[in-house]
Amino acid sequence: MENTEAEQIQIALNSAISQIKWRLKPSSKRRLEIDVLALCSRMRPVVMVDYGGKMPELQDRLCSLIELLHKESTFFKQLRVMVIEDMIYLVNISEFAEYVTWSLSSDAKQFFVDLEHDPPEMILADAQTLAVKELVSVYHLFSSVFTRDGVNENAIQGQSEDLLKHAESSSHDKISEFSEVLDLSSCLQDYQITIPTLNGWLLGYPVIYLFGKDHISDAIYNLSTKPLHLFRVLFRRNPSHTNPSPLEELMSFSVPYDLSINGRNEPWAEAFWLQMQAKQERCKQVWRSLQMEVGECYPQAIAL
Repeated sequence: MENTEAEQIQIALNSAISQIKWRLKPSSKRRLEIDVLALCSRMRPVVMVDYGGKMPELQDRLCSLIELLHKESTFFKQLRVMVIEDMIYLVNISEFAEYVTWSLSSDAKQFFVDLEHDPPEMILADAQTLAVKELVSVYHLFSSVFTRDGVNENAIQGQSEDLLKHAESSSHDKISEFSEVLDLSSCLQDYQITIPTLNGWLLGYPVIYLFGKDHISDAIYNLSTKPLHLFRVLFRRNPSHTNPSPLEELMSFSVPYDLSINGRNEPWAEAFWLQMQAKQERCKQVWRSLQMEVGECYPQAIAL
């Protein structure tokens, strides 16, 4: 992706926001611009939209926005709206399909913070715990939905007729080129994986908080009573004019202090950073520089 393409994405996005008369706060509008650019440039496979309003109005706004963007340019053809319970996401379906495939491969070195026990422990994906096995099952579910060929509508169970009618393919087709919104809530209702654990994976965090639905109170206590390290991935864009680009946040995540004493020198942090740098290399005309900052958070009440 060239810097001129990034400028075109921003222009198209601003035009679409104006057309649907979405009155976003400046901070929310900037967050949306960053998230859409991160998706289109394949820096991130999924972003969570927790700004710009509340459900169901937020869902309506995002669906209208994506519909306009699809008509505007092929830059946005991979973007979809995904809903899981009361959470809403934007997804680059091809990048996400690759991410799911990687998660299931032997190359994936995923780390989990087991919050079901005190003190929390760092475990790997090959740990034979019930929560890990359940999460791997969720990976397989997503791999059946997000494929290299597009979205497999038939793998999404329990959708309402209102959602299914948006699929452009006929009922006997398995792969849909476009679906206005992908609601996976019913697909996941029988799994014991919690939304915070699912979010950690969906959003591409190198360390995922792991706990099942029957251990929510344990997880809240075990996380709220521990100091944390906050990892922030920051970036500067290549400016289109002579004005310097400000330092902005691409993503952030936390890890218990005792499990991340070495900060960015932890093996999982170094591996994650190499992945982020490789992604930046693919589109360095847009993302001029990346850096990771690590700060401390003292114990505080946390809602999971």
